[in-house]
Amino acid sequence: MSSPITAGLHCLFLLVTACCQTSQDSNFHPFIQYIIDSALGEESFQPEMQRQKRNVLIFDLPPLEYTVDIEVSLMDSSFLEPIKEYFRKLSLPVSTNIANVEMTVSNINITTVCLPSGENKSCCSCENGYAWPSAVCGDLITCPSVSPVPDLPCSYMMEKPFRGPYCEPQTEDLCGIGEPIIMTMSVRLDTDFWDNLTDSSSELYKKYKADLEKAFNASYRCLPGFVSATVTGFRPGSVFVNYEVKAGAASFDQIANSNKIVPQFLDALYRLDQTTFTTNITDQTNFTVSPVDIFEGDTVRLTCQINSTSQNVTWYYCDQIISTGLQYLIERNISTKTSWSTLEIINITMKDNGTYGCSFTNSNRFHTLIYKATKPIAVSPLHITPNVNDVDVVCNSPEMQTNSPLLSCCIDRHLPSLTGDWKVDGAINITGVSSFSENCTEYKLNINESVCLPEMSGTVTTYTCELRTGHGARHSQNISVTYLQAANVTISSSINSSISEGYPFNLTCESDVSNYDSITWKIQSADRTKTVDCDTCIKNSKFPAMSVLTVQTATQDWNGTYICTFSQKYLESSANVTIEVISLPLKQNILIKPIVASIPCEVQQALECCISANTTENYNVTFVVQENKLKAGENLKRNFNCYVHNYTEIECSKEKKLMAYCKFMNRIGDHVNSENITLHLIPGKEVSCSGSVGIGVEGATLIIPCMLNNSDYSGTQGNVTYKCSNKEWKLARNDCLSEAISSLLTQAESLVNSPDAKARLPEYLEELKKKTESQQSIINTSPANLGAIVTILHMVSSIPAYAKEVVIQNFLSTVDFIVADSTTGVWEDLNKEDMLKSSLLLQSVENFSLLLQPVNNTIPPVSANSLQLQGIVVTENNNSYYEKSFHSTENLTASVFIGENEIQTLPQNSTIVSVMYSTLGNILPRNGTKYVNSLLITTTVSSNRSQSFNINMTFAKKNSSLKMPQCVFWNFTLNKRRAGWDTHGCTPTEGEDYVICYCSHLTSFSILMSPDKPPQVIFEDYITYIGLAISILSLVACIIIESLVWKYVTNNTTSYMRHICILNIATSLLIADIWFIVTASINDQNQQMNKGICFVATFFIHLFYLCVFFWMLSLGLILFYRLVFILHNTSKTAQKAVAFCLGYGCPFVIAVITIAVTLPRNSYTRNNVCWLNWKDSKALLAFVIPALIIVAMNLFITAVVIIKILRPTIGDRSNRQERNSLFQIGKSVAILTPLLGLTWGFGLATVIKNSHRAFHILFALLNALQGLFILVFGTLWDKKIQEALLKRNSMSKWSSQQTKSSSLILVTPMLAMSYPFSRTFNNLCGKTGKYRVSSSEPSISSSENTSKSYSLLN
Repeated sequence: MSSPITAGLHCLFLLVTACCQTSQDSNFHPFIQYIIDSALGEESFQPEMQRQKRNVLIFDLPPLEYTVDIEVSLMDSSFLEPIKEYFRKLSLPVSTNIANVEMTVSNINITTVCLPSGENKSCCSCENGYAWPSAVCGDLITCPSVSPVPDLPCSYMMEKPFRGPYCEPQTEDLCGIGEPIIMTMSVRLDTDFWDNLTDSSSELYKKYKADLEKAFNASYRCLPGFVSATVTGFRPGSVFVNYEVKAGAASFDQIANSNKIVPQFLDALYRLDQTTFTTNITDQTNFTVSPVDIFEGDTVRLTCQINSTSQNVTWYYCDQIISTGLQYLIERNISTKTSWSTLEIINITMKDNGTYGCSFTNSNRFHTLIYKATKPIAVSPLHITPNVNDVDVVCNSPEMQTNSPLLSCCIDRHLPSLTGDWKVDGAINITGVSSFSENCTEYKLNINESVCLPEMSGTVTTYTCELRTGHGARHSQNISVTYLQAANVTISSSINSSISEGYPFNLTCESDVSNYDSITWKIQSADRTKTVDCDTCIKNSKFPAMSVLTVQTATQDWNGTYICTFSQKYLESSANVTIEVISLPLKQNILIKPIVASIPCEVQQALECCISANTTENYNVTFVVQENKLKAGENLKRNFNCYVHNYTEIECSKEKKLMAYCKFMNRIGDHVNSENITLHLIPGKEVSCSGSVGIGVEGATLIIPCMLNNSDYSGTQGNVTYKCSNKEWKLARNDCLSEAISSLLTQAESLVNSPDAKARLPEYLEELKKKTESQQSIINTSPANLGAIVTILHMVSSIPAYAKEVVIQNFLSTVDFIVADSTTGVWEDLNKEDMLKSSLLLQSVENFSLLLQPVNNTIPPVSANSLQLQGIVVTENNNSYYEKSFHSTENLTASVFIGENEIQTLPQNSTIVSVMYSTLGNILPRNGTKYVNSLLITTTVSSNRSQSFNINMTFAKKNSSLKMPQCVFWNFTLNKRRAGWDTHGCTPTEGEDYVICYCSHLTSFSILMSPDKPPQVIFEDYITYIGLAISILSLVACIIIESLVWKYVTNNTTSYMRHICILNIATSLLIADIWFIVTASINDQNQQMNKGICFVATFFIHLFYLCVFFWMLSLGLILFYRLVFILHNTSKTAQKAVAFCLGYGCPFVIAVITIAVTLPRNSYTRNNVCWLNWKDSKALLAFVIPALIIVAMNLFITAVVIIKILRPTIGDRSNRQERNSLFQIGKSVAILTPLLGLTWGFGLATVIKNSHRAFHILFALLNALQGLFILVFGTLWDKKIQEALLKRNSMSKWSSQQTKSSSLILVTPMLAMSYPFSRTFNNLCGKTGKYRVSSSEPSISSSENTSKSYSLLN
């Protein structure tokens, strides 16, 4: 086979031969040169031809066809067109034989024409029908001398000598062939911008457009694949021309070269700025994203590539430039032909959703070329869908062990790189086998019962599947597997298998699985199964897993098979036991006749016991009279089985009372005794009354059950009382119930002992309401029937009720019927009984509201005529303050407020329920002369609370003329459980027409008010006001006198300190008295202050009364110090500092500690008086104890001083001197004791309950006159003060007559008495003469000692 080079040479030979022959005629010879590659000589040509020949002969190959590019160079370009014309007219094909090889030239075309342009450059162009190959497309640069003629081919600069590649026949993959692109370009004209350029219809616009498009088309026509250049508009900023060039893909140099020649085709008047050319290409960037499916957490690579070289690349996210950082990594790469850049987004998130863009920029002084590309990025969460979220597995289930559960996690699409694994976390570590398929991972559990122990039943093991995309995203999903164990349940009974009616028993159900969800008890009897729904009957515990069902009173409702079921999730495990309830009448259902009767001696008395006839049990019935068992005979009467014994009493020596009862015993030996029959023996007396009801003496009482009172035994519940009067039985009282109410009472007794009482309660309350309404006329006149309704309400209130509106409405309506105004007279009779029915009714409503169970976390508001109920459920979203308002039909209002601090102490799902009564307060017994003057409100909280619970209530006054409001609550424990109003823990604050009550506990509240103030209080108040007025005036006078004579009486340290103490005693007592009289007057004027003012007043009264005592103690200590430590002298400053610390510091500490300890418990002050509490916290002891201690210390100091004075120091004492000393001691005790101890001794006596009124009067009198005592004995009875006052009044003559001899005057430790007053007192006591107690002999020592003693005493 010949090579293409050989064939080319052959063709060249033919072409040259032809050209040479032609040129002899055409004179072309000088201009034709043959260009043959010197590397090929004849030596290589001949062997090649021989090999080709041999190949043809051997293989017989078909003729080969070659296309050969031959470059022909001409020295004179003018011969170019003749040669082209010659070749076009050459007749082909032409055949020749070269070296025995037949060759045929079939076609000759001129493809490429190059003309010289400079020394090393040529301008080459393609002939029609030919185009440059794609390999050189980007290197084609237009020759500088471009002809404006559009039909001429474009020439491009080529290196000289030009070695190809040459133009090729046009195909789709050649340069400039194919779909063109649009390049958006702009350039600036340095001319003024005219508004007409914005109007495409204006002449200026059209001219600019035509001229510019002509220039652009001429300049850009040589771009590869050029189609057109179109002006799209103008914009200001000089004049910016926006235009589009439609051409093939052009390189930066090609566009820049075209831009340079634009001015050649444009009038210079346009002043085109060649440096402002800008080109934007948007569809020539290869933008790729990896991976295709992007998930949160993936690392995403965005790659932009252009077929051009560009150093500058910029990445954008939502038009914001992206810089390399923690999340972004940018790479760049440039080759000779292409540029690319990669943006790597690390750990991509949903926030990274949006459009990303890349921009390549290349520029020089004539042109800026920008390649732009954008691509939206959608990030999806790696959402894993498990086949189950939670699954329960019973470990000891054979089926579960055979078919183990399969856990799987899947995503919503197939990812080739998806991987995953499983993790197990839990106390029960049951593993499995994992597998992977397409977009899912699976885990098959291996159930092992030995790992799943009973005590671990309910344990949750978490299986976590994690899926990874392979690009960084990963996500996990938890599947919870709860491992359960079928429990082994056992049940035991406190009895064998049977129990008698009325007897208690209990059943104990135990399980080896402690982590149960619930325990239910059911009773299956005959064809009926009922659920035991009794909160007080069932006690459950977790450790051990146990449930105890306690039945206090067995009835036929409790007969059957008991099924105890432990539930855990859907798994239920049960055990059962059968209990047979043997008939035995309940004690309250045994009717006795008579109940109370009189019997004569040796006369038969029929004793009768009857029970309902709806039993088949044969009872052994005996009567027991005074412990004697007597056989009874059976007698069937109507609906009763009656047992009768005719009893005769033969021991008739004296009148006595006999007690009898009947005893029922069933077949298993259990028995029940009836109520006692009381028989009064009447020996030797004439029977006054006799008849069918019985016999008796005058005044005797006979009580018979209503059911047995009629001869046909057709009565109802209740008793009939007869009284023997005037020799005949007269009906004293009929307490028989109506048939409807008797039936309700019987049903209620059965209901409360029923295992399904809660389920039956709504139906019963509906019937109770209807029958009570229908029996209203009977209830209005019958205490027995009304009392029966109260008893019924009390019984059913012990059953928890669901807080449905209809249930609450029925209960409240029933209460409303029996508290109507028409029943007032009946209530007065009922309140005379030992059991206060009105209190029982109030307690029933409290119990009902306390046990209300919310429905959908709500307590609906319900209203009856005279009652309203409102409440809330404390939940996580509803734990702020509690506030409810009530309005009665009488336009009275009341409100309840509980603060947020109190609410937040309650456990979740606690209930707070308030009930308002507008008439029930009037039914409750009155408290003396006080009246209920507002609505009555009950507030209950379902959670058990032992600590205080603050509640505020505001009551509108019913009668504004009543005074002295008291906040009271109904205390069920008062009066030997008969109950009554109590003020403990409540403080009132009165307004004009309302009273606010601050209470520290919960129950039923109201306010009591009196018509006027009790008269016995007035006398003590008068004493207080008059005495305190005198005391305040005396103290003011004392302070004024001390200030007037201060410089005259404080000439030494001891006298100075004495008057300091007197002045502070007066000041402290004055402040205390002012606070005392202010608070007392506010209370008396019925102007209740708020609690804060009361606390402040109590604090200051307590503080300054203590200051009085401690300053008295300071005075006594100074006396003690000066007499005992005679030779010791302390500075005035030190003594004053100690006195002030003792006088004010100690009281302040005691007062602060008292309020800090008692105020948080709301027991600092009394309920109605601003003074220290005694009943609750004994805070009063913080005043009494320091006061009594100080009294005792001053008495001790007095004794020490007396002993010191009586001890002889100078000379001997006569008997007269001793008598005088004893007399002075008596005066000291007589003054000191009332002032210090006696007043508050009586005050302490007033605290004692039921103390005599005399103590109150004496305390008020002495306490009020303490200021007068201070003035008289502390100031006026001081000789030096008298002298000083006389000096100030210019009475110097009297003062100058003082004796020069020193006399020692005995005084009390507190108050010094001057000599003139002592002499007067001695004269009044019948004593005359003078007593000398110290020597008048002059000496230094004696005068000094005398001076000290005088200063101390005055």
